[in-house]
Amino acid sequence: MDLDRTLAPHPIDTLPAAPASLEVTSEDFADGEALPDSAGYGHGNTSPQLSWSGAPEGTKSYLMVCHDPDAPVVGGFSHWAIIGMPADVTSLAAGAGEYGNQHGEGAFTLANDFGTKDWGGCAPPEGDVPHRYVFTVWALDTDDTGLDASSSVAKAQFMTLGNVLARGSITGTYQL
Repeated sequence: MDLDRTLAPHPIDTLPAAPASLEVTSEDFADGEALPDSAGYGHGNTSPQLSWSGAPEGTKSYLMVCHDPDAPVVGGFSHWAIIGMPADVTSLAAGAGEYGNQHGEGAFTLANDFGTKDWGGCAPPEGDVPHRYVFTVWALDTDDTGLDASSSVAKAQFMTLGNVLARGSITGTYQL
């Protein structure tokens, strides 16, 4: 395996500009820094704490996605996604990605690329370059996206493009 590779830009950087920006932070890691070991698949599999602020007036719900653009598959790998979080939900506690956790009335977790509806922990190939785990939150002007729990992460992102009021990201890294 050729491990000497340059990381490609994250696809979020190529999306149309959002009308406003959200500030996304974490108590567990700083932007661009390493995620806790416990975020790793088989090492605790615990989702990190996240908070966001700066949602504009008219925000009715949020979509949150964690994506690894460095996964060795075309299009990267989605590790976690929640859609329909009410506007008054502005944080997720560490471990909130555990299967069955609720994130406000009307919210639901979409299947990640592992095929489970929870936080699919960081799992870069051993010895690979540090992978980026991009946690993006979108503030939406609707709480009725027409989507359900069987929707894919890609469909949720696509179907809400016209409802985005603001967007923000924080990136953590992980390496085995």
